[in-house]
Amino acid sequence: MSKKLRRHSAEQIIKKLRNADAMVAAGKSVGEVLQALEVSEATLSRWRSQYGGMKSEEAKRLKSLEEENNRLKKIVADQALDISMLKEIAKGN
Repeated sequence: MSKKLRRHSAEQIIKKLRNADAMVAAGKSVGEVLQALEVSEATLSRWRSQYGGMKSEEAKRLKSLEEENNRLKKIVADQALDISMLKEIAKGN
């Protein structure tokens, strides 16, 4: 039986974290919480470290900043490659 990998949005993760906290506060065991959320203990732990205490709007902003950072890193890498190629061409002249 293979499970389909799912990607959760930041908003979905924060909602699940809130639900997990509510279930634990209501006396449910960690195992029951993990089953209800359909995630592993490692996933829940990773989510808590990454998104713990965040609001939905903050998570959206974080995601936006991460995307912008990746875009800028790609631009810098492309420029470094261009500079490297120009230096090689200049050596030949």
